[in-house]
Order: sequence, then structure tokens, then C-alpha cells
Amino acid sequence: AMAFAMPGAAAAKTAAPVVATTKSMVEIKAEKWLKARPQGGRALVVGLGGEPYWLVALRPPGGDAPSLAPWALKAECTHLGCLAGWRPEMNKYVCACHGSEYDKQGTVLRGPAPRSLGLAKVTVDAEGRVLLSEWEGDDFRV
Repeated sequence: AMAFAMPGAAAAKTAAPVVATTKSMVEIKAEKWLKARPQGGRALVVGLGGEPYWLVALRPPGGDAPSLAPWALKAECTHLGCLAGWRPEMNKYVCACHGSEYDKQGTVLRGPAPRSLGLAKVTVDAEGRVLLSEWEGDDFRV
């Protein structure tokens, strides 16, 4: 027998936030993670659904300490699901499989990818752990 969900039923039920971890499953603490990136930068973390996400440290102009971006990017190319890697020399994400390119916020610049990289909301809990949760609301990039 097949089960069918009511339209909109899935949208009302959002998954609980998950603690971002390293690939060795070590919880990521915001302060320590940022301290390791004084110039800003990004790193792959394990996020929602055990999938790879790019966590981003934004460095404001004027040399202040970096802060966590309020968003993380799903590292999966929207074409066929390959890993979209960060290329610092190009200042963009590039999928090695078919050449799709995304800007530093994950907006698609060049296909064959049909859309921008997925977003997750980034917050920090009372213990300083980085949490990823489902993105809610409009995509700020469009």
C-alpha cells in the first residue's frame, strides 16, 4: 500500500536544529571555529541530514574579527548532486563534475546547475555550539 501525505503537511513540520560537526563527528564550537579563521573563510561541516554544508566566517571591512554568517550552504551541486568545492583563487564554488559555478553566497553563476546552492539557518546555542536548521522564508539572494 502506498501512503500519501496531505499537501502542506510536510511544510508545517520542520526538523529540529542539528549541531554542526566535523567529518570526525566532533561538535563545532563557534568561538573556537572563528578563532581558527582570523581572516574569515569557510569549511565543510556535517549538517542537516548528515549532508555536507559550507560554514562561513565573514570578515567585516576594517579588520574586525570575523563572525559566523547567519546561513550555511549545502555543498551539493544542484545539477546532479556532486560536491561543489570552494576555489579561493577564483573566489567561488565550482563543481568539478560539469563546471557549474556559484558565487560566495552560493548563487548560481554558470550552469548546468539549475539553481543556487541550498541554504541552512545558522545559530549558536547556549553552550556555544553551531546549530544548523532548515532555512525559513525567502531566499535573500534573489
